[in-house]
Amino acid sequence: MHGVPWALLVLVWILGAVARAAEGSTARLNVVFMMADDLGWGELGCYGQQKISTPNIDRLAAQGMRFTRHYSGAPVCAPSRCVLMTGKHLGHAEIRGNRQASVDFPQFNQGQHPISEQAYTLARAFRDAGYATGAMGKWGLGPVGSTGDPNRKGFDLFFGYNCQAVAHSAYPSNLWRNAEVLPVNSKSVPGHARQPEGEVRVDDWIGANYAPRLMVDEAVGFIEARKGAPFFLYLPFIEPHVAIHPPRETVDRFPKEWDPVPYRGQNGYLPHPQPRAGYAAMITELDQHVGRVMAALERHGVADRTLVVFTSDNGTTHPAGANSPFHIGGVDARFFNSTAGLRGYKGSVYEGGIRVPMIVRLPGRITPGTVNATPGYFADWFPTLCDAAGLEKPPGLDGVSLWPVMAGGRMDAPAPRKPMIWVFPEYGGQVAVRMGNLKAVRQKLATRQPGAWELYDLDRDPAESVNLAALQPAAIREAEKILRREVSENRVFPVRIPDVTP
Repeated sequence: MHGVPWALLVLVWILGAVARAAEGSTARLNVVFMMADDLGWGELGCYGQQKISTPNIDRLAAQGMRFTRHYSGAPVCAPSRCVLMTGKHLGHAEIRGNRQASVDFPQFNQGQHPISEQAYTLARAFRDAGYATGAMGKWGLGPVGSTGDPNRKGFDLFFGYNCQAVAHSAYPSNLWRNAEVLPVNSKSVPGHARQPEGEVRVDDWIGANYAPRLMVDEAVGFIEARKGAPFFLYLPFIEPHVAIHPPRETVDRFPKEWDPVPYRGQNGYLPHPQPRAGYAAMITELDQHVGRVMAALERHGVADRTLVVFTSDNGTTHPAGANSPFHIGGVDARFFNSTAGLRGYKGSVYEGGIRVPMIVRLPGRITPGTVNATPGYFADWFPTLCDAAGLEKPPGLDGVSLWPVMAGGRMDAPAPRKPMIWVFPEYGGQVAVRMGNLKAVRQKLATRQPGAWELYDLDRDPAESVNLAALQPAAIREAEKILRREVSENRVFPVRIPDVTP
């Protein structure tokens, strides 16, 4: 079909999908995809966390398969979601950074740069196949009324935060239900403030209605309403992204002795008298969300025919400076060993910024209590979920299906996979390519003096501490070749691809 426009191929595929859906099917597989926000690699009990208990997520891992080499689509929120929703890695993704919609579309006063009308999403694939589709949480791929509106990208029901900046507050004045503005707090709590002096009090930054719980209420209601027909439910939670202001009763579960010094908002976001306890409380709230969703699936008799996925959009919150005891927003990633020894944080293409927890559960198909080291990333979810649900995959996807690994119980990939690619224009400009066990990294591409290539053997050196670039120039040349082949031009999110090494 050489020369046939890609858009025409997608149209042909859509028409076929609609026809197949019309034929009907019984006991079709449901999918619930849960995604944390800025959850670090080491912040769950099943991934080694010692200070914060996560019994519901740990139970999910015990009942399913836990992956140890899974990666997000990007080091920050919006582009990671774009990779997930479109199945295109950052070299091809339309959204490659966090950019407010108002920069290019002044008619919108909130929301991020929208994905285009042509972008075909995972949600649309499920809806075209006859599934009910819902999303409750943080969107970040285009304002209501734009081409990236979640209702225009395949979701029958959206409830939550359309804008990532608004989601900095867990007590906003309103949330969105589709195109409707729904009031949730008569007095909103801002996501940013400083308190240089005086007593910092929890109650000064707490509102009446904690929005994350409202979004889980909506998810539970969606499961009840759609239990008799197949559904795809996307739950991009906002925890543990700062600001730190979870409900007081959850904060009070943790020792006051953890926090000899309050956080005063000096590194952005809100003050908190017990920032370590507050951060642990947000992860506890996240774990409770998972427990409520799983209980709803069990209560309505659909848990055994629902593929459940849990992961995170990127690594834990990044530092604010060498001299600060706190990371951005008051997070203390060192106290919690949030990266479990991996290098880097959110905003970085090192392992700590993009390697994320990932758990899958499906009784009868996925072997309980298994741990899998197969590498994979967000670009793989589109083909994986299509295979799991029996949907035909659209053309143009960059990922590979992990379903044979999940359902077949294999501990390694069945064959060498495509290289994994990250092309990130922010935080100085960065690229990374994972080729088998080798990972090539280059930093500062948006500066006048780009950094040199780095190369790491992740099997032997997961902490990325020994740079092998000088010893393996052929691997660097291969990484450059892959980038030049795989990275398309993007006017809104440009990245300078390094010059070819002689």
